[in-house]
Amino acid sequence: MRKKIVAGNWKMNTLPAEGVELAKGVVAGRGEVCSCVNFIVCPPFTHLAMVAEALKGSDIELGAQNCAAEAKGAYTGEVAASMIAALGCKYVILGHSERRQYYGETSATLNKKMEQAYANGLTPIYCVGENLDEREAGKHFDVVKAQIEEVVYNLSEEQFKNLVIAYEPVWAIGTGKTATADQAQEIHAYIRKVLAEKFGAAAAECPILYGGSCKPANAAEIFAKEDVDGGLIGGAALKAEDFLAIGKGFQK
Repeated sequence: MRKKIVAGNWKMNTLPAEGVELAKGVVAGRGEVCSCVNFIVCPPFTHLAMVAEALKGSDIELGAQNCAAEAKGAYTGEVAASMIAALGCKYVILGHSERRQYYGETSATLNKKMEQAYANGLTPIYCVGENLDEREAGKHFDVVKAQIEEVVYNLSEEQFKNLVIAYEPVWAIGTGKTATADQAQEIHAYIRKVLAEKFGAAAAECPILYGGSCKPANAAEIFAKEDVDGGLIGGAALKAEDFLAIGKGFQK
């Protein structure tokens, strides 16, 4: 059985005290959701220590939204994987579409970040996905395959067993276009096939999350699909009740 995961990417939202209240709200309502669902919250770097404290005693895990490609040194403004691990993070989001688009992250950079994550005991949530032009040109399979081959294929079999993939239909985020549950299943099944070409039967165990505007209203339909193992949640993760309601999508 693959893990069922609902991960919240808070992005650059909330002040530290607000983040603590949000985390406490998730902890308070956790008992209403099946224990089979693994919740992860990924606040901004500035909140990690305080949110870690707020999560103590619960089974909700902590993740960071990024890490540096280097272990340490003269890299002003960067945050090392060892630093976030020391604050209690178990996960780190890597390759998010916003990092690729706005900060020019390449597969070469992401290979180094993956290496740092594994060296510090973190589980990467590695993001893949195509933009609107690529989707409309029918290149979505090629784009996603390249993003996997150029980074995930460099992992050892042992590292691959400790990986989460998140598919982001970048074309359906903030564009007014909507990805259907069937479209999500189609690309998730394709991702699993590409993973199996390198890692064989182990691909069946890799959780693949859907990262395209998942909300309480559509979570159950999306999560019902065979190859969808949860969601990487953006806006809806900023309200505890919505985030928890998405987790309840596995119960319907």
